[in-house]
Amino acid sequence: MAAAFPASEIVAAVAELADPARAASSARFFKTGPGDYGEGDVFVGVAVPPLRKVAKRFRGVQPSAIRELLDSPIHEHRLLALFLLRAEFERASAGTEQSAWVELYLTALHDGRVDNWDLIDSSADPILGEWLVSCADHEPLVELAGQDDLWCRRAGIVGTFAFLKHGFSDATIAVVSVVLDDRRDLIQKATGWMLRELGKRVDRTVLTDYLGAHAAQMGSTALRYATEHLDPGDRAYLRSLR
Repeated sequence: MAAAFPASEIVAAVAELADPARAASSARFFKTGPGDYGEGDVFVGVAVPPLRKVAKRFRGVQPSAIRELLDSPIHEHRLLALFLLRAEFERASAGTEQSAWVELYLTALHDGRVDNWDLIDSSADPILGEWLVSCADHEPLVELAGQDDLWCRRAGIVGTFAFLKHGFSDATIAVVSVVLDDRRDLIQKATGWMLRELGKRVDRTVLTDYLGAHAAQMGSTALRYATEHLDPGDRAYLRSLR
C-alpha cells in the first residue's frame, strides 16, 4: 500500500544534503547555460549515492508525490522522483499496476520533466524498457526515437538497453536505424553506446554486419562508441568506411 509521504517531506530531506559548491559544478557539467541542452536547469548540489539513500527512506510513496517532485525546477528532485518511480514500478504487480507507473513516466517525459541525459539514462531502460520487454513490443521506443525532441529520442534509444539485457537485438537495430542521421552529440553517444552493448551482450556478428552496412551513414562519435570493444583490425576497417 502506498505511503502518505508528502512531497514537502521528501524535498526537506534533499535540502539537508544540499551543497552550493557542488550545485555550481553540476550546473556547469550538465550544460545549463544559454543555448545548452540543459538550459535553465537548477541544482542544489546532491550527489547520486546520497540521493539513492533518500529514495530508500521513502519507498511506498504515492504517485501524487512523485508527480509533484517531477514538476519541480530542481534537478535532484526530478532525479529522486525517477528513483522512486522505478522502485514502485518494480514493486508493483505485473499488468495494470505496472502500466500505471509507466503512464506516469511517459506523461512526465512528454511534458518535458525528464529533461537531461542522467534523468533519461536512469529511467528509460529500467522502467519503460523493462515494461516493453514484458509486452514483447519495442514499437513505442521506435516512435519515441522518431520524434525530434532530444529527450524523447534519447529515451527511445536508451530504452532498448532492457531488450539487450534480455538477449534481444531487434529493438536496438530498429531504433538506431531511425536516428542514424541525427548528429546531436547526446544522440550520437547514446546510439553508439547501445550498438556497443549489442555486440557485447547479444551478438558481435550482428553488430559488425550492421556497421558494415551503415558505417558510412553514421556520425563519427556514434561509430567510435560502437566499435570500442571490437578487435583493432575490425575497428580500423569499420571506421575507415565513413
